[in-house]
Amino acid sequence: MSSRAKILRDARQRLQKKEITVEEQEKLLNLLDAITTSLGDVVLQNEDFATLLVETVLNNGSLVSILEHQAAELDALKRITVNLTSSLELQVVLDGVVKEAMQLVKGAQDTQIFLNRDERLVFGASLKFDGEMSIQHANPRPKGLTYTVARERKMMIVEDMKTHPLYADAHETWAGSIISIPLMMGDHIVGVMNLARKQPGEFSQSEIRLLTLLADQAAIAINNANFHSTVNQQAHSDALTNLPNRRALDERLEEEIARSNRSGRSFSVIMIDLDGFKSINDTFGHDIGDEVLRQVATSLAQTLRITDFLARYGGDEMTLILPETDLSQAAHVARKLQDRLQLLSIPLPGEKTVSLGFSGGIALFPKHADTASGLLRAADEALYRAKKHSRGACVAAREPTGELKNPRNVHSGP
Repeated sequence: MSSRAKILRDARQRLQKKEITVEEQEKLLNLLDAITTSLGDVVLQNEDFATLLVETVLNNGSLVSILEHQAAELDALKRITVNLTSSLELQVVLDGVVKEAMQLVKGAQDTQIFLNRDERLVFGASLKFDGEMSIQHANPRPKGLTYTVARERKMMIVEDMKTHPLYADAHETWAGSIISIPLMMGDHIVGVMNLARKQPGEFSQSEIRLLTLLADQAAIAINNANFHSTVNQQAHSDALTNLPNRRALDERLEEEIARSNRSGRSFSVIMIDLDGFKSINDTFGHDIGDEVLRQVATSLAQTLRITDFLARYGGDEMTLILPETDLSQAAHVARKLQDRLQLLSIPLPGEKTVSLGFSGGIALFPKHADTASGLLRAADEALYRAKKHSRGACVAAREPTGELKNPRNVHSGP
């Protein structure tokens, strides 16, 4: 019999005499099996070493629990890292954080995240034990736990809300224990994460350690998501007017086409060109022209529905997407926008003012085109006719005539 087999046999016999469960016996034997396998039979032939090894393992049953607990923590950290780095969308990240937090604490009632926005805490995400998500049940109190943690930038644990000074003015139904952890990136506070339980009492060191690790990972993930959102917004915004730019327009058009194909409902595109804008640039210069354009863009955007999409196409041209809107409805929206601009009095140098109008071309999906580029061409062609023949009007695009067919089936020559 090998030294390793003899050690395991003797250990099993000794464990059977101990007042421990069969499950605990197997855990100790498995641990001893793993250790002896890694050491090899040559090392185990040293009887003094083998005896010491067996005594150490069998007389330290808590060692198994410690190792299992550490393994569980490593698994949790690995899962947290993978889940929180799988997306750069802020809401997806926040929802992932609260889900992870609820798994780390036994008996967790709910968890919430509040984000720091210019030293003001705004709701980010929440999760209750029953699965209810993204419901804000109360605003952080200026002198309450969440703001205190944000100001002091350190974790706080309240073992009993009923007796803690921070909850002296809280709602009478608030009870139990709560841990609040700042989400930090260096010296900057990204937000605060709270996790509450119904029952009062302390949190275990393992729970605190895992929640702290989660908070560290959450702060990084939230910061990355915020940066991604800022860069994405800049990439899709026109620097002068703050309207969506041509790139954003192209993407939105593709989205509307896909949505329209699913729903079977049409949508309209209006190409807008300001009348008289060139003379303002020529007379007062581009700085004044830019300011006029900014005010016009702001005025038009404020007139639209939340579902409408206005983008700067280039120069003084703008493009408007009107979801689930037919030609007559689009023409009505265009008139409404023209009326709004007529009421907008824009100051110019020399105590002068100007009110601008616009000409427009309207194209309907899929009547005038069934592609994004085709719709823009159809609307642009209609705009060209409006500016040439009916300045100040909005003209509908021409319906496509289809491909010309070769009469009498006569083929062209090479």
